[in-house]
Amino acid sequence: MPDTNTTPDLEPASRAIRSLVLGVTDDQLTLPTPCDGWLVGDLLDHLVGLTVAFRVAAEKAADAAPDGPPNPSMANLDPAWRAVLPAQLADLTAAWRKPSAWTGETAAGGVVLPAEIMGVVALDELVIHGWDLARATGQRYEVDPQTLESVHSLVSAQQTSAGAPGLFGPPVPMPTQAPLLDRVVGLTGRNPAWPARTTPA
Repeated sequence: MPDTNTTPDLEPASRAIRSLVLGVTDDQLTLPTPCDGWLVGDLLDHLVGLTVAFRVAAEKAADAAPDGPPNPSMANLDPAWRAVLPAQLADLTAAWRKPSAWTGETAAGGVVLPAEIMGVVALDELVIHGWDLARATGQRYEVDPQTLESVHSLVSAQQTSAGAPGLFGPPVPMPTQAPLLDRVVGLTGRNPAWPARTTPA
């Protein structure tokens, strides 16, 4: 059974996104994000979906999206997203705090993985998309060192010169002395210097 003192805690990353959500205004929903082709509203729809999918994975229930995650779309964003997303983040965190969540195998988005890896994948989704949301909306974003170390271990192990198809694009080279968050973001194919815009794409 995984050691609950060493398995990652999703609460810090969830808390950071909850704070960001409160800072998103309606006129920012159509702003571009570092996710190629996604607007802020699309990204929020993706976050709503993934918080359910990874909670279900922690609970070892039937895969919420066995055919793969749907394409995110602002058109499908729950009108109550400001209340829905924080509540689902809390449920996600609680689900992965149970030792049973980290045992055996589980599935999310049509992918079956050892649960101890799936939990870190969930953490990675929160951290990277939290950065996406912060950059797109011009908000401050901080991630605790322990969370970053967990995510860095995952993305550095998966990354190749061509990226990780279906997950990340080709890495953006970063100096070894760069902040760990910048190096993590670079490994996912994002440019840490991505410029936020104040007008819709």
